[in-house]
Amino acid sequence: MSQVQTERVLVIPTSKFHELGYFQGFSTEVGTYLPELFDARHTSYRPRDEMEENPAFKQLIPYCLFEYHDPVQGLMLFQYTRGNGQGEQRLHAKRSLGIGGHISTEDEDSAAEGGSYEAGMQRELSEEVSIETEYQQRLVGILNDDETEVGRVHLGVVHLFTVDSPNVAPRELDIADARFVPVGEIAANVAQFETWSQICLRALFPHAS
Repeated sequence: MSQVQTERVLVIPTSKFHELGYFQGFSTEVGTYLPELFDARHTSYRPRDEMEENPAFKQLIPYCLFEYHDPVQGLMLFQYTRGNGQGEQRLHAKRSLGIGGHISTEDEDSAAEGGSYEAGMQRELSEEVSIETEYQQRLVGILNDDETEVGRVHLGVVHLFTVDSPNVAPRELDIADARFVPVGEIAANVAQFETWSQICLRALFPHAS
């Protein structure tokens, strides 16, 4: 079996998300959602291959963006193109602003203070990118997109990393053309990006879009 068939990932019933307050797009009300979304009474680990096709559950995904304030070019964002080796086939060849992935049972086993979600986010970051700079990190929102096939079975938890220098580089070959790009240039080509990145750009950087 492949990893996607055997992996068990962290999910929340979609009905619980609706109970907390349904929205389409981006919400900054993290205090309203996260305590309940991460409550062990509501979460469970289920086979990923089943969850990819079951909109009765939302897979909880950390989605991490990196911004750098360049003294000449102004605000820049880390962007890349998804290669064929990344897990979600429906997003291949799409450009993206977000680094992250599923929280799995292996994260539950290795979790210390901060729980399995924090452990999973740090694992995904360490697997996908090298961060050779100081940074400040903020939890900035919740992302829901029921207008796409991928979005209907995922719920994004959006983190914004403000880096002191643009020393963020890919660790995987399938994170292609990875670099910091002025936010205005990204906005001008926003249609090339996956939907989650488009939603984040418009919500977090409205003056660019």
